[in-house]
Amino acid sequence: MGLFNKIKNIFSKEIEEEKQTEVTIQESQLTQESIPESGKSVKIYEKGLTKSRKGFVSNLISLTSRYSKINEEYFDELEEILIMADIGVNTVMKFMDRLKERVRHEKIEDPNLLKEIIVDELFIIYVDDNILESKIHYSSEGPTVILFVGVNGVGKTTTIGKLAWKMKEEGKKVLLIAGDTFRAGATKQLEEWARKIDVGFVGKEEGVDPSSVIFDGLEKAKHENYDVVFIDTAGRLQNKVNLMKELEKINRVIGTQIPNAPHETLLIIDATTGQNGISQAKSFKEITNITGIVLTKLDGTAKGGIVLAIKEEVNIPVKYIGLGESKEDLQAFDIETYIYGLFKDMM
Repeated sequence: MGLFNKIKNIFSKEIEEEKQTEVTIQESQLTQESIPESGKSVKIYEKGLTKSRKGFVSNLISLTSRYSKINEEYFDELEEILIMADIGVNTVMKFMDRLKERVRHEKIEDPNLLKEIIVDELFIIYVDDNILESKIHYSSEGPTVILFVGVNGVGKTTTIGKLAWKMKEEGKKVLLIAGDTFRAGATKQLEEWARKIDVGFVGKEEGVDPSSVIFDGLEKAKHENYDVVFIDTAGRLQNKVNLMKELEKINRVIGTQIPNAPHETLLIIDATTGQNGISQAKSFKEITNITGIVLTKLDGTAKGGIVLAIKEEVNIPVKYIGLGESKEDLQAFDIETYIYGLFKDMM
């Protein structure tokens, strides 16, 4: 049984058992990790990837129905569909080479037989060489410090609020630090999130040195025994030199206060910006150590293939994806659930 049918069978069972608090699935041939904890996550992925599924997958189904035999014209159209899904040119070229080799080796002529292979090969491209660690790394001692970076307008502050809510729901004591002191209203916006979800907050007036806010916030975190500290930062990528210096200073202050911190530096990217988002990832990767990506607004684009392009082009794990407006719609990224949500209509 190929990956295509394995995922179909696994998630059909997930949905049937979604009323259970936990579902344990043993599919060691897929990855070392278990597939989602509950049917609720599967439903959120399904709903959040509707636009991508209707665009991308509908085009694949239409392509299959128009060809009775695989030929070069079929491959050309398939390549165009994949590129239009924002999977990325390099990823698509690698995928097409692998697909053509399988078609030749297995002597496949019927396009209908390629549906499962397409899903298999896209999955393999993501996990090829190494399965990127998508979980948050928590500190074994003292507070875990998570630094957030990203350009203005990508949903950085909202993402911080949603993720803080998630961790509070898990029983963690969370503190938000407003390190973006340059954007008008950024501190107030983060403070409002802290009030709404009832977590700790440290902020100062606009224009002050971000490092001073962060220093005070970390002092509070240590003295009051916080489990997790979220630090917002400015997103002035248009001046990379100044931003790099600012992030270097922030990292020094954090490291002085809490050894080996920050434990995570998460880059927020707006999925609707497509390849521009990948360019942002490359730029931020040049100026600071990015440990993970949060991909927001994935429900708002028909080009959900950007997840695959990010892995191929910047090799940074996607740790969370935004699949809607509610707090629950920020989901930990899981490649199997993503593949299911994207290709459900082909299964």
